[in-house]
Amino acid sequence: MTGCDSYSTRPDGADRVALEAMASAMAMARPRPALGWVRAVTSSVVHVAMSGIPVGAICRIGQGAQAVMAEVISTTDRTAILSPHGGTAGLAGGQLVAMVDSCQRVAVGDALLGRVLDGFGRAIDGGPPPATDAWRPVRAAAPDPLTRPLITQRLHTGLRAIDAFTPIGRGQRMAILGPPGAGKSGLLSALAAGCDANAVVIALVGERGREVREFIELTLPPEVRAHTVVVAATSDRPASERVSCVNSAMAIAEDMRARGRSVLLLVDSLTRVARALREIGLAAGEPPTRRGFPASVYAAIPEIIERAGTTGGGAITGLFTVLVEGDGEGDPIAEEVRSLTDGHITLSAEISARGRYPAIAVTQSLSRIAPAIAAPEDLEAAGTARDLMAAYEEVELLLRVGEYRAGTDARTDRAVACRDALEAFLAQPLTEAATAIEQTRERLQEALS
Repeated sequence: MTGCDSYSTRPDGADRVALEAMASAMAMARPRPALGWVRAVTSSVVHVAMSGIPVGAICRIGQGAQAVMAEVISTTDRTAILSPHGGTAGLAGGQLVAMVDSCQRVAVGDALLGRVLDGFGRAIDGGPPPATDAWRPVRAAAPDPLTRPLITQRLHTGLRAIDAFTPIGRGQRMAILGPPGAGKSGLLSALAAGCDANAVVIALVGERGREVREFIELTLPPEVRAHTVVVAATSDRPASERVSCVNSAMAIAEDMRARGRSVLLLVDSLTRVARALREIGLAAGEPPTRRGFPASVYAAIPEIIERAGTTGGGAITGLFTVLVEGDGEGDPIAEEVRSLTDGHITLSAEISARGRYPAIAVTQSLSRIAPAIAAPEDLEAAGTARDLMAAYEEVELLLRVGEYRAGTDARTDRAVACRDALEAFLAQPLTEAATAIEQTRERLQEALS
């Protein structure tokens, strides 16, 4: 019999007792914290000599008042790459690094309503820290696809252009596509003010600092701010905070959904989230793909979007803005988000230039949930109006140069006749009150008559 043949993995009695004693001692031993030291510092990441640390863990770099928190974004058996929460200024090689938590967490609960937080969930509105003891990881798995309740209830937004042509269901995920200056911020504030959700969570990612305060104080009425949580990370903040901004907002919304609420989540913008992810990925050494975005960006975006939706108790209706140029063709982020969401609302720079707000291009927008939540007569009226607006667009140039002759086509004649009424129906300034769904239905029928 060879040595291998005689080998047994079963310990005898004495060995078994020794192994059990060793296992008991290991279980009772206090776990040693993961420790390391800074090897190199770049403009956006820190390379650390450290082993046995998971991706997503939170570490402290340095000691005392000058310590900086950072998140592990990449790791090998001996090194880790960290993205500091406060930038890399002041960090140096040789500093001690210690793991302080296995993941990043954010405070949740009703105490956050009416507050403005930074990307890590810390109050930045001048008030005290939110009075809550509840915390959630900022990253979480999406609801199981087979246990998600079907979307059967409408979320009334109060905006005629949306309620009539792209009705939104509770738990639906929608993209808002538009170029800069097309009125995305105004549209988001109108949605927050007019929707019939129980709570609103707004993530402002990569916005200009001036715009954050203007958005909160000038476009959100006090009664809306009372049931709204704003999470903001301006364009000058580190990439890790800009990414954390959307994840923190999602975690806050998930807590409300778990307590049975209907939550409206507004993210402005997912394009800037993708850019922050690109910055982190490239700094970590990932190879770029289309438009310089590494593959990790295309993995992170669906993880964010899929976390919205319905559960047994509540719902998160997610609206994600995407910055596009022109029609967005060839934009990898716009194409990706369009394919992942349950519909999209397209904003037009041309309509915005005409002074009609919201500048929604109805013929280029759609809701894939509409047949399940809208009445058949509403779908028919919206289809007729779309067809008339498309017919008008076909002859608009002829009308401008005076070459169109009435009486040649009944469909086009009706489109021209209804043009002004439909434009008046779609126009809804921010100062105008939200329109009830019954009034929206009646006004659309009047515009078509």
